Amino acid sequence: MSVDTVSLTGWGRTAPTTAVRFRPRTYEEAAAVVRGRGPRGALARGLGRAPGDAAQNAGGSVLDMTGLDRIRALDEVAGTVRCDAGVSLERLLRVLPPRGWFPPVVPGTGRITVGGAIGSDVHGLDHPAAGSLARHVVALELLTADGEVRTVTPGTALFDATAGGLGLTGVILSATLRLKRVATGLIAVSTERARDLDDLLARFTAGGDRLPYASAWVDLSARGRAAGRGVLTRGEHAPLSVLPAHARRTAARRQREPWAAALSALPGGLLGPAAAALVDEVRYRSAPRARSGELRTPAAFFHPLDATPATDRLHRLSALATGRAGLVRYRFTVGYGQEEALGRVVRRIAARRCPALRAGLQRFGAASPGWLSFPAPGWALTVELPAALPGLGRFLDGLDAEVAAAGGRVCLAQDSRMRPETAAAMYPRLPEFRELRAELDPTGAFRSDLARRLDL
Repeated sequence: MSVDTVSLTGWGRTAPTTAVRFRPRTYEEAAAVVRGRGPRGALARGLGRAPGDAAQNAGGSVLDMTGLDRIRALDEVAGTVRCDAGVSLERLLRVLPPRGWFPPVVPGTGRITVGGAIGSDVHGLDHPAAGSLARHVVALELLTADGEVRTVTPGTALFDATAGGLGLTGVILSATLRLKRVATGLIAVSTERARDLDDLLARFTAGGDRLPYASAWVDLSARGRAAGRGVLTRGEHAPLSVLPAHARRTAARRQREPWAAALSALPGGLLGPAAAALVDEVRYRSAPRARSGELRTPAAFFHPLDATPATDRLHRLSALATGRAGLVRYRFTVGYGQEEALGRVVRRIAARRCPALRAGLQRFGAASPGWLSFPAPGWALTVELPAALPGLGRFLDGLDAEVAAAGGRVCLAQDSRMRPETAAAMYPRLPEFRELRAELDPTGAFRSDLARRLDL
């Protein structure tokens, strides 16, 4: 087992802290780290894709779980896969579709481990139909504060605290997931433009969930009557009948959107409001008014930014534009019937002329059983902003108040700056979570920078 002292951040590259990093390769090594933890406790970490400080533990121990990466069993009769917590979803997307199976939930990046996905209770573009990942976990093996390994199953308090519990109940060592049967891994995609936010929401709900995967990019530079305009993308798994050989080759090629090329071509210091608005204009105008039948690979459909140079370019442009590196991801949800609140937030961001590097909208269905899970029925908006924007903290505090007044919540797994009283107001089951942690882990074995900041 390798050991080193490192400075760690989340994907947003804000607030680095130093910890001792262990890289166990067996469950026994992981248990030894937990038993030998110091006074600052321990925390599991996957591939580091949490945008904020959820996978950091200043002055303590961090278990890098990526060395535990075995796919242990694929049961094609039951339709389940059992794998170590360090297996990435990207790997499952390579292994499963050729055998006619698909992960039950696919979030916005494939570069996340199974353990991290459960700890964050991730959701995908088909949340109204599929729910979040917790609904598809058959069982998991959890290393608890006493160094013992427990089998945890749905319907128990420990499961509901662990799914979405951000690693604070223990170290997930392995999990068994229920899979989805598919004819092909390719996605048949339809795309359409919407002239404003009302039009975009109407298009989202039109036709129900006939195409299960759905999300929209929102132009947060547009103001006035065009405020909230965007591009809606929907998809479903393509049947074998629509896949001639040439279509397979076409879909397999990497695709690069015109807006991503425009972003990469921007000179270094130009990521201000005007340049951001230009990129948004290119993205909106280059999208088809209506198109269907396009075939994309899972990577191109679910994770287009995992493979494009524009991903790292976002960080470089953020640093050059503001003088300091780092991105803040602001992700919130408000319920159905609170569309006016959603519109107010969109207009406030547009009015402030924030250079939003990404802005995505999707629908949520039924809530997860996880006590700290993010999804709840309604609309979810994700925005990425340069961390060094002047007054950004105060501005986002104001958005928090807007969201809380509408009965909504900010995503804990992606947060980097929320106040503890705000989190407590948004997550009514937080007292139960604290009570279970105190009972299961009275000495505070599992800690994180996020947990200390928000008093979880």
